[in-house]
Amino acid sequence: MRILTMTAALAAATAFSAPAWAGSPEGHLQVRALGTAVLPDGRIDSIRALDPGTTLGAAAAALGNPQTRVNDNVVPTLTVEYFFNETFSVETICCFTQHHVNGAGDLAGTELVDHVLILPATLTAKVHLDTGGPIKPYLGAGPALFIVFDEKPGATAEALGIDRVKMSNKLGVAAQAGVDIALGDKGFGLSLDAKKYWMKPTASFYEDGTLALKTRHDLDPWVLSAGVSYRF
Repeated sequence: MRILTMTAALAAATAFSAPAWAGSPEGHLQVRALGTAVLPDGRIDSIRALDPGTTLGAAAAALGNPQTRVNDNVVPTLTVEYFFNETFSVETICCFTQHHVNGAGDLAGTELVDHVLILPATLTAKVHLDTGGPIKPYLGAGPALFIVFDEKPGATAEALGIDRVKMSNKLGVAAQAGVDIALGDKGFGLSLDAKKYWMKPTASFYEDGTLALKTRHDLDPWVLSAGVSYRF
């Protein structure tokens, strides 16, 4: 019992004497828990391949200029940021977002791709503006890699004989702007953040192993976030 008591006392003393983990508006690390709206475009930029001998290929050829859109989604996100000093930092974001690709215009109401799960791996370098108070705006930019999982043919594509669809992983860039608002001197705060991505992935539709249609899309989402932060 004496050993347990001494161990507990030592652990408590260590915890209270570790200023590196104390919350502070000037700390080197910041984590943010955010609610995020992912607002993609998804229109077809170009048709890269088309086989008129397949049902979907023939339908796309007959339409001439088919169009699509990707639905919006709201997801939780987590960011981790390292501050080199009060001006410069780097940040990464963690989240998954799920979408569907549907027809637009003359194709309105059609379902082309279901259950597209995207991991938007993003790293931005940020510049923070010192306003002399708790409100600190920032700008940022950096590379992003959209990694795609688990995409499936939509109901309309399946009805046209498509049994497999593959959307490409894609490297692009992101620009960022936002504001951090410190709440007192304990490291807690509020954050507002906006990112714009430029991404042009492809979607390939297969009928019995034959590439029926390959399209390139302007995904180009806006990603708008708001939430709480803790800096230490």
